[in-house]
Amino acid sequence: MQLAPRPDPRPCLALRPHALVLVLCFLGAHGARAQQTTAPSHLPEVEVSGPRDAAIGVADSASEGAVERESFRARPKLRPGDIVEAVPGVVATQHSGDGKANQYFLRGFNLDHGTDFAVTVDGMPVNMPTHGHGQGYADLNFLIPDLVSGVRYRKGPYFADNGDFSLAGSASLDYLSALDAPFVETTLGAHRLRRLLAAGSRTQGDQTWLGAIELEGNDGPWDVPERLRKINAVVRYSQGSPAQGFSITGMAYRSRWNATDQIPERLIDSGELPRFGSLNPTDGGNTRRLSLSGKWFDNGPNGRTQFSAYAIDYRFALYSDFTYYLNNPALGDQFEQTDRRRVFGAQVSHSLPNRVAGLDGLLSFGAQWRGDRISEVGLYPTAARQRLATVRNDKVAQDLVSLHVQQFVTLSERWRGYAGLRGDVLRYDVSGREPVYGAANSGRGSDAQLSPKAGLAFAVAPAHELYLNAGVGFHSNDVRGATIRTDPQSGLPSDRVPALARGKGAEIGWRFQPDDGLSVTAALWQLQLDSELLYVGDAGTTEPGRASQRRGVEATVRWKASPRWRYEADAAVSRARFRGVAPAGEGNYVDNAVERVFAAGAIYTDGPWTTSLRLRYMGPRALNTLNSVRSRANTLLNVGARYAVSRELTLGLDVFNLAGKKANDIEYLYASCTASEVARGECGSGIEGRHVHPMEPRSVRISAKWTF
Repeated sequence: MQLAPRPDPRPCLALRPHALVLVLCFLGAHGARAQQTTAPSHLPEVEVSGPRDAAIGVADSASEGAVERESFRARPKLRPGDIVEAVPGVVATQHSGDGKANQYFLRGFNLDHGTDFAVTVDGMPVNMPTHGHGQGYADLNFLIPDLVSGVRYRKGPYFADNGDFSLAGSASLDYLSALDAPFVETTLGAHRLRRLLAAGSRTQGDQTWLGAIELEGNDGPWDVPERLRKINAVVRYSQGSPAQGFSITGMAYRSRWNATDQIPERLIDSGELPRFGSLNPTDGGNTRRLSLSGKWFDNGPNGRTQFSAYAIDYRFALYSDFTYYLNNPALGDQFEQTDRRRVFGAQVSHSLPNRVAGLDGLLSFGAQWRGDRISEVGLYPTAARQRLATVRNDKVAQDLVSLHVQQFVTLSERWRGYAGLRGDVLRYDVSGREPVYGAANSGRGSDAQLSPKAGLAFAVAPAHELYLNAGVGFHSNDVRGATIRTDPQSGLPSDRVPALARGKGAEIGWRFQPDDGLSVTAALWQLQLDSELLYVGDAGTTEPGRASQRRGVEATVRWKASPRWRYEADAAVSRARFRGVAPAGEGNYVDNAVERVFAAGAIYTDGPWTTSLRLRYMGPRALNTLNSVRSRANTLLNVGARYAVSRELTLGLDVFNLAGKKANDIEYLYASCTASEVARGECGSGIEGRHVHPMEPRSVRISAKWTF
């Protein structure tokens, strides 16, 4: 049977920060009394505990599951987006300021900021198509990890209800609808890290209000202080019972920051630039995200029906400088990327038991719509954040409409399987407003794809199960690449690309689960892409890519050894290659494709003590298609401890990069030129070499949490 979403009655309303403070005061004053005197009937207990992991007899693949709240809440998290590392095999790093989306790696992909890894929060998509910085940009900085009830994940294009950006995998993060008690938590750390979080909920009858507000500031270890400043808020109202309910949720997020982008390693080696230095102190950005969403569900005698809708208002401006003085020796190569959009969407699904050829089954079907109304997606050369010219300035409208159906069948006591079909139609309209090439690069069009899916499960023994899964999927390309005619930088003709890029994958998996305390999974998988097309936001053009193939093996272990000890371990080995004969001067390695990932952790709980130790290793990878230059491995060790002094007060200590490793979060190979190199006449057509963004040094954070 399919991993079905939990009944999710929860609320929200967009309020200004000062109004949220009043709401939280109200929740804090009345929440505990209300929860004690009124027995809530809309699943707060289920929501607090979060989802349960996939199990034998229920799971449909070896690479799907759910990470329970207890497993990830004790882990130290340097950034909000680090929570996706709860998904086995996923690595989340950063190559710029902490207000920017993470850099993600999974299954032989350098996913950039989210392409081919679909993320949703509370049912709303996070990935942004046709984004100013990069296709599928998934910024999780608006997330409040303390409110996440669980992380459900799938890997591979095997399920009909997963669509755009989910070729490599998907992660669904759900928020709690009720808290055990209202609380206020303060955190102080190295490099002027300050964080304040206040949250609470109030339940009366079948109605619950939940509110939270977060304030954070951080300078980071960089020579140019990051000066991250952010405010984050959530308000939710939910009502109903396990049979039927609804919720309304509002979220508000705003941040601004300075950024230290990657720098040439040659300058670090020569001593010309400190490891945490910057070549442009005016890099950085600001972003805003407001959302209102609603959910309704009904579990009746005729099956389960779910409906959800959302509206998002999004603003983004980013100032970056990766090549310094290579293209403009006088003013520098800084550029601004902007994105202003409103996103609207809705989805409905229904599932009901049925019979197929005399066999018990479950039929699921649904429809999805997402509409992006982008008033400005632009690229501008800048100097000290002042615009010098316009490369691209476009107005874009795009709609993705999807239908999906999937039939599950119990074939016998040991065999079960499913077959599904998904259809997607993308329509787009690009209006170029750059005066020279804008009209030529404008246009409208559509693209469509049918994606079949299938899976089979066989119970070898009560504790062993085997899986076979296969499917076709896709990711959308930046639609500006589907209408482009002329390279806006050079004025030369530019080839158009399809709006939807097709991929197909398959895997064989095994799950061993002798009891609730131990789960072992393994999967052998492969994935083929028709092309590695990429819209390059830094240049305003489409970078053509070749067909590729990835394959690998993954294994996970989850073991509750005793009431005190919980152990976890994940390992993933991948191989990514371009298919066909390599062009002259190139090889078949997919540059920056992750090859080896290993993670392990232990959580110890004894009375008032909770301690977590987490190790993550990411191995070397090719930095060019010839594999002549490779990145270095990096190993990160974090430790966290919590001590409940009393029922009201809990103290915390987190240590990041405990071993003090001098590794890099990201490495690239390309040509650049600095101002000093221009002055010395060393530049020419650029100096090729490694460009790195260092992993943050050892740092400590302490926290105090007051529960009311």
